[in-house]
Amino acid sequence: MYGVCGCCGALRPRYKRLVDNIFPEDPEDGLVKTNMEKLTFYALSAPEKLDRIGAYLSERLIRDVGRHRYGYVCIAMEALDQLLMACHCQSINLFVESFLKMVAKLLESEKPNLQILGTNSFVKFANIEEDTPSYHRSYDFFVSRFSEMCHSSHDDLEIKTKIRMSGIKGLQGVVRKTVNDELQANIWDPQHMDKIVPSLLFNLQHVEEAESRSPSPLQATEKEKESPAELAERCLRELLGRAAYGNIKNAIKPVLIHLDNHSLWEPKVFAIRCFKIIMYSVQPQHSHLVIQQLLSHLDANSRSAATVRAGIVEVLSEAAVIAATGSVGPTVLEMFNTLLRQLRLSIDYALTGSYDGAINAGTKIIKEHEERMFQEAVIKTTGSFASTLPTYQRSEVMLFIMSKVPLPSLHHPVESGKTGENRNRLTQIMLLKSLLQVSTGFQCSNMLTALPSSFLDRLLSASLMEDAEIRLFVLEILISFIDRHGNRHKFSTISTLSDISVLKLKVDKCSRQDTVFMKKHSQQLYRHIYMSCKEETNVQKHYEALYSMLALISIELANEEVVVDLIRLVLAVQEMAHINEENLPAYNRCALYALGAAYLNLISQLTAVPAFCQHIHEVIETRQKEAPYLLPEDVFVERPRLSQSLDQVVIELLFRQSKISEVLGGSGYNSDRLCTPYIPQLTDEDRLSKRKSIGETISLQVEVESRNSPEKEERVPAEEITYETLKKAIVDSVAVEEQERERRRQVVEKFQKAPFEEIAAHCGARASLLQSKLNQIFEITIRPPPSPSGTITAAYGQPQNHSIPVYEMKFPDLCVY
Repeated sequence: MYGVCGCCGALRPRYKRLVDNIFPEDPEDGLVKTNMEKLTFYALSAPEKLDRIGAYLSERLIRDVGRHRYGYVCIAMEALDQLLMACHCQSINLFVESFLKMVAKLLESEKPNLQILGTNSFVKFANIEEDTPSYHRSYDFFVSRFSEMCHSSHDDLEIKTKIRMSGIKGLQGVVRKTVNDELQANIWDPQHMDKIVPSLLFNLQHVEEAESRSPSPLQATEKEKESPAELAERCLRELLGRAAYGNIKNAIKPVLIHLDNHSLWEPKVFAIRCFKIIMYSVQPQHSHLVIQQLLSHLDANSRSAATVRAGIVEVLSEAAVIAATGSVGPTVLEMFNTLLRQLRLSIDYALTGSYDGAINAGTKIIKEHEERMFQEAVIKTTGSFASTLPTYQRSEVMLFIMSKVPLPSLHHPVESGKTGENRNRLTQIMLLKSLLQVSTGFQCSNMLTALPSSFLDRLLSASLMEDAEIRLFVLEILISFIDRHGNRHKFSTISTLSDISVLKLKVDKCSRQDTVFMKKHSQQLYRHIYMSCKEETNVQKHYEALYSMLALISIELANEEVVVDLIRLVLAVQEMAHINEENLPAYNRCALYALGAAYLNLISQLTAVPAFCQHIHEVIETRQKEAPYLLPEDVFVERPRLSQSLDQVVIELLFRQSKISEVLGGSGYNSDRLCTPYIPQLTDEDRLSKRKSIGETISLQVEVESRNSPEKEERVPAEEITYETLKKAIVDSVAVEEQERERRRQVVEKFQKAPFEEIAAHCGARASLLQSKLNQIFEITIRPPPSPSGTITAAYGQPQNHSIPVYEMKFPDLCVY
């Protein structure tokens, strides 16, 4: 029966006859359009025959491919494309299976033209929106085959380019066909992403090669439009733009693996370009997921070469800046925590010389300059990312970084030993560098929120460290906070200008918040400035930073009280250089004299009190004639001119406190306060900040001064804190708590059960005792006990007289009336 049907065309099924009629005798004549229209009309009229039409076309195409009749292959594929575009019935799924089988047959061919033909048909199919879903269709073969075509290494450059572009278009078609249909194969599975993403990156990576081969400028535009790199970038952007929240990780991980496998972190140009494409392609609310992937990858490569880690950090910096414009989410502190952890690890690597902490036979030796490069990259990244954050987040980041700085204290000792000291010092420097990067350009109207007590205390304690570099970083950080009007660069050079109007300073009235801040923290700031001036290791940069800080406080945070205190502080610094109890070198003493001259010259012109300005200018002129080595113009130069006879500085060369208090007192300033010399208070912090080891910190001895008698001071012997004393204190405190709890229970029980008369008698006795104590206090207050000196010293060294009753005061004769 089948043989008869094969020989007699009239007995063949109609759909086969219609399919046969679309093929001409000569394949070069192309598709017979009239017969194709008949076949299309038949397929639309009898959709149940569509799957048979597809199966028969597939059979003919496979046969023609085997016989190398490529003209008929092209005609068959053209017919399939037209049928796909015309038919959208429910039976199309079976027809699509035949179509995909034919496309797969073409892609398996070794002929580039057939591969390209099959790809083009698949792309047309991918653009068709099907009315009915498919539950069993698989695209695994097409993903693998298109990815393989993306890596084509054909000898002919033009053919290789066409094959690669066909592979990219095919992957793009697979993504479009499956990404939005939950019933299709999940294209976001790692098995698919591990093929698609590296294939796109491979072609994106060769953009320079494609551009270098463009034959002429006139053809460059056409080549660029047709280049695989350009097409791969467009496809990658489309892929990432369609990624949902749960698919970002699967899309980013192959990128990181590709960069690792091809060692693309070290040049870092391509890596940065890739992640710029990624960050601008993903949805803004998903950008923080990309940052998290980079952070995790950085942790995973913590033992990789420093150049690799530096490349990852550079990419992270670029990506974080882009992400900050969208939504960073909860990754802000996570990012800084990871960066600071990597910074500490890098310091350890540089100190030990290996990733394992000990150099063995098979240990990879670390290059210190590469670790330094990585550390600088981390610091730069913290600054660039922090600069994009809002004010409140930058404040949190600065508090977080400062909390990581190892500082010696009673409760948080630093590491001991030579290695521990080096580690602590490098960690302090690197973290303060990071903090300086974050604080640069920081603008905050309220200093109380910008510099809370917890942050300021730790920062100022670092300003008293022995290391000169650390002290300089602290001063720079404080200057960054205080300078809110961009005046800092105007004080980069210390000088005694006769007219400061040339500086064009931006000065605003001190706000209420700034006044509150200075009332709370001014004495703390003054004390640390004074203590910083006493350091022997200070160089010109330190004095320039101190001058900038004094000047900026005067401009940004000063009211009349602050101005008075700053003048007292500078006069105390002058006295420090004059008396030289600290045995400072000649340069340091000359620098302190010059620093005082420059600041008093500035503040006298800011206050605009003529008599004050006249006194300052007279002293400066006298110094110019007799002692130029006491002025900044001769001290803060490359080759300073110093004098060894600083112990013979006459009073005419000094700014006199009595004269300044007199002239400013006449202009409404507090002359009594101006007359009082500034004396800082020494605290435990000053001693602890200079300690180098944990052993010294633990052996700290507690000295208690007896102040019971104003006539005689006795010192209680120092008590050493040991384990036994601490244990005894803990046990005693527990016993005291038990006794207090029992006493309270007895009192409550007494008031609940005792008769009223007993309670009343008890309260009356306590009232009588209280009254007698009050009478004693009032008697002492009215007539205080005599003092041998007649005065007592209050805070900051200010003498205060005892209150004497009016009737005991002795008035001069002129006052008697």
